[in-house]
Amino acid sequence: MKRINIGGVPEHFNLAWYLTLKNGEYKEQGINLRWKDYFGGTGAMNKALREGEIDIAVILTEGVIKDIIDGNPTKIIQTFVQSPLIWGIHVANDSKYQTISDLKGTKAAISRYGSGSHLMAYINAENNQWDLDKDLDFEVIRNLDGAVEGLTNGVADYFMWEKFTTKPIVDDGVFRRIGNCPTPWPCFVIAVREDFLDQNLEDVKIILDIINGTTQEFKHIPSIDKTIANRYDQKLEDVQEWLSLTEWSQSVIDKATVDTIQDKLFNLEIIPKKVDYNSLVRKIN
Repeated sequence: MKRINIGGVPEHFNLAWYLTLKNGEYKEQGINLRWKDYFGGTGAMNKALREGEIDIAVILTEGVIKDIIDGNPTKIIQTFVQSPLIWGIHVANDSKYQTISDLKGTKAAISRYGSGSHLMAYINAENNQWDLDKDLDFEVIRNLDGAVEGLTNGVADYFMWEKFTTKPIVDDGVFRRIGNCPTPWPCFVIAVREDFLDQNLEDVKIILDIINGTTQEFKHIPSIDKTIANRYDQKLEDVQEWLSLTEWSQSVIDKATVDTIQDKLFNLEIIPKKVDYNSLVRKIN
């Protein structure tokens, strides 16, 4: 049986992977797919791809595009979640900051440089016409637990993370959400190390066939809202709202979308250059 290592964030977006693994669907095809949770998000997964720790990642679109341009020998093979990610903008519950404009020039907590929380701080700054050189400052806090500690202790002033993941922390009175910032593109893609893809193409196709079969039917799984609420410690009404907003994909990201993302990242000086679509994406089906 062939062992294949895959990574993703431990969030409700990836429950379909857990379900297919639990059902033994990959093992039936001779694949020992091993899932690893990355609490540090996109930056940690990019590092894991570069170092060969994982073969496949379910990863933020803008984050992996930036890292491929920066030299990560990886290709995007499919969009996983078509809908935007809604980033909540959070402060400590007792923070003096009340609005997004209050955060101009303050310090953003980020999981690591090149992560989604880092890149989206730039998107939020641009949305609010801030000076990207003067009005942004960062504190690396590694993960969500680090953000709780950092904001509570005043090491950083605000933190951007997927709003439904942080909702229980808001409900508990630890964070206060003062705004949202949706990504202007599909949020998650499936990316594979190029050397692994070259040698294991048929196995990767099998994995996609299995996961796509589940995501196509995901919203129709009986009591899926209750399953998510229990597994991820979410309120049922929050899960139902999230399900209504979220659309999975079974197709590869298109050139126009990739161009839009690159234009945005280049204009924000997050990437040094724009590259050809085929340098970032490989169509395998």
